[in-house]
Amino acid sequence: MPYDVTMTCSGCSGAVTRVLNKLDGVKTFDVSLENQKVIVESDTLTEEQILATIQKTGKAAKVAAA
Repeated sequence: MPYDVTMTCSGCSGAVTRVLNKLDGVKTFDVSLENQKVIVESDTLTEEQILATIQKTGKAAKVAAA
């Protein structure tokens, strides 16, 4: 599931990485600071659960258009 996330520095992408590492149910994820994208693979979590977790970092985030 792709997400658009506003990240301005490595600290921002690091914060997103930390919360996703702690989230049970995430199989894999890729954080791209350059593209302002986060792609998350999970069999058990909903888009809303993942989005809420990313937003806990204080970053503006939304589900990306397919």
